Amino acid sequence: MTHRVFGITGWKNSGKTTLTERLVTELTGRGYTVSTIKHAHHDFDIDVPGTDSFRHRAAGASEVAIVSSHRWALMHEARGDAEPSLPEILARLSPCDMVLVEGYKREDHLKIEARRKDTATRAPLSENDPKIVALAADHPVDGSTLPVFDLDDISTIADFIVETLSLARV
Repeated sequence: MTHRVFGITGWKNSGKTTLTERLVTELTGRGYTVSTIKHAHHDFDIDVPGTDSFRHRAAGASEVAIVSSHRWALMHEARGDAEPSLPEILARLSPCDMVLVEGYKREDHLKIEARRKDTATRAPLSENDPKIVALAADHPVDGSTLPVFDLDDISTIADFIVETLSLARV
């Protein structure tokens, strides 16, 4: 992978999205450029029915770019094709200091596992994934050989990610 990638993984409702959001805020506030990739296990739509871009897709366009002076987006319709791999998606991203990947539990990049007490009945993912290099939990975690961070200690988790990815301090 050409991008520096760090993942946030965990079971449903473990705090992945909140952790990712807070890390983006912290890291961009420090001056890093951060991109994110979110894996969804369900159908989703980012376009609104009735808009021109939605109408283009509905008419059969395989890709639709919508562009303004504030932002641009490229939507790609799979139309029965296989879901693209993480490396294929990474190849489409612009250069940045790091990519935070939410989800993609089984991919081969370094990750932190988010854990909440409410979801602690599920087996820890770190027991079977050597790419999980730390834990972020809202409760005490006993017996782990991995670094354990408080789920709300965003600054320290960000420091860990910067160090793990060998990024220059900005």
